[in-house]
Amino acid sequence: MTDIHAKTGSTGKTVSLTRNEDLVLTALRGESAPQTAYQLLDRLRADGIKAPLQVYRALRSLGDRRLVHRLESLNAFVACCHDHGEVRHSAVFAICDRCGRVDEFADTLVDEQLDALAGRMRFRMEQAAVEIRGVCGDCADEAGSAVEG
Repeated sequence: MTDIHAKTGSTGKTVSLTRNEDLVLTALRGESAPQTAYQLLDRLRADGIKAPLQVYRALRSLGDRRLVHRLESLNAFVACCHDHGEVRHSAVFAICDRCGRVDEFADTLVDEQLDALAGRMRFRMEQAAVEIRGVCGDCADEAGSAVEG
């Protein structure tokens, strides 16, 4: 483990990262859209990352520490935009089908409803990610002005 550190979310908590983890996290934070492992590999080849396994290991470790999230429907990754801390809660992602923008948010009401649903099914939820697909406000505004104009 090298002496590279990253601040997480709004609390600014510092975690130690390996060089590859730091490269992958920095690359994801610099992108406006989710990235696949192979897109990250292509971007980081010049930095010495040569094999997919290096990217996947970094992504797994970053995911375990909740610094990145995998978007299942896109088979791609995004940097976490806030600190999950020690409290388990659902990650909710709003994915725009027009521009590719992804917004992450959390809501205690969503957590409570998912816990209740899991409980009714006699299932112990350990984590949850909800992906909402649709059109973001900016794209909706553009479409509205294109229709009106």
